[in-house]
Amino acid sequence: MLTEDRHLRILTAVRERGFVTVADLCAALDVSEATVRRDLDALSKAGQLRRLRGGAGDIKGTIQPERDLRSFTEVAASATGAKGAIGRRAAELIDDGDVVGLDSGTTVAAMAPHLVDRSLTVVTASLAVAQMLETASSIDLIVVGGLLRPNYRCMVGTWAETMIRQIRMDKVFIGTSGVDPDGAVLDSTPSEVPIKRALLDSSVRRYLLADAEKFPGSGFLKVCPVDVFDAVVTDAAGEPRFPDDMEVEVVVA
Repeated sequence: MLTEDRHLRILTAVRERGFVTVADLCAALDVSEATVRRDLDALSKAGQLRRLRGGAGDIKGTIQPERDLRSFTEVAASATGAKGAIGRRAAELIDDGDVVGLDSGTTVAAMAPHLVDRSLTVVTASLAVAQMLETASSIDLIVVGGLLRPNYRCMVGTWAETMIRQIRMDKVFIGTSGVDPDGAVLDSTPSEVPIKRALLDSSVRRYLLADAEKFPGSGFLKVCPVDVFDAVVTDAAGEPRFPDDMEVEVVVA
């Protein structure tokens, strides 16, 4: 397991439980105590958790998701034209009767206005998406429960991940903070990465929504390789370039 994957799982466990022991982490990650202690020291030095005797705790001593530097409303207000075009084009990829998973990104949320008159089942951890679809009479809306990220209006954590993995979806739509030139799809929020991965694992077809600014964009956590997706929906004037060994369809909005 890569160091960044271990750090992601450690941070997720700490934020959900409030405190985790070294022994618990060794069992969960299948690594030595020395490795866990090095990881905890590194995360503590980075200010992402509190190093405590025998383990680690949340930075505030409480069970809380990450603090968002920008709210969902602020992020949604940026690049509205691009997000609207991508959301409209992505909605066209859905067939009536589909079971569709929508993640918590603002570009994915831009799909919602184009779905209100469709006959679908929509699965989402986004309260913003749920609010936009709550009066759509032909949509069966499944709202995933879990730990609330209030500023970003979405649910995260083990409960959310477990619920998602119990649902079989026809198509899922995922946002990203950036796509590396090497084809890595990135995110900047540790608690969101397991939710994205659960959605991807639970679906037959997978779509990445990314405006031109997301190539390369930003992010320090790898969600998956871009060729996990059946297609990338983007407004990029020139098709994004991926490594030669990665084949993925590009749909231009």
